Amino acid sequence: MADRVRNDADLKLGSVTTPSAQLLKAIQFAALKHRDQRRKDMEASPYINHPIALATLLATTGGVDDLVVLQAAILHDTIEDTQTTYEELVAGFGQEVADVVLEVTDDKNLQKHERKQKQIESAPHKSEAAALVKLADKTCNLRDIAESPPQEWSLQRRREYFDWARKVVDGLPKVNEAMEKAFEEAWQRKP
Repeated sequence: MADRVRNDADLKLGSVTTPSAQLLKAIQFAALKHRDQRRKDMEASPYINHPIALATLLATTGGVDDLVVLQAAILHDTIEDTQTTYEELVAGFGQEVADVVLEVTDDKNLQKHERKQKQIESAPHKSEAAALVKLADKTCNLRDIAESPPQEWSLQRRREYFDWARKVVDGLPKVNEAMEKAFEEAWQRKP
């Protein structure tokens, strides 16, 4: 029983060895970091549902079993939207995972329109892992906007998001046909 009891010390990379344990550690870490955040949908659903949806989409639809990609999907918003640092991710999950997370992280010092333009411009230069995470992120966001849009978003704003997401995804390297098809299906639900 003592072996099953975990505490904060177990969030250190050294105590986690199997891929499934490492993935669960990323989920636990992200859940802790996003614990006070909610999505902008009408139900104000827990934010952690979003990164879990990305990893699930990658694994089930995309057939992705690369632990780095799956952990990066779970952790993709931690630097951008929480007090998590790059160094903290390196210490907890290794440099490869932290690099992918950093690669998909927006610079919050820029104005919103600049961040959005930078995503379009940087899309063709993404690594395969970052392209997979970005593709999953945009697909899940389109699904969420179509199914349960943010309360305060007008129809025009939702349409503009769909068009912008299309530009980002069109620029990404072609990395996974099934994931690209999932994006197309989500995009077809444009309001």
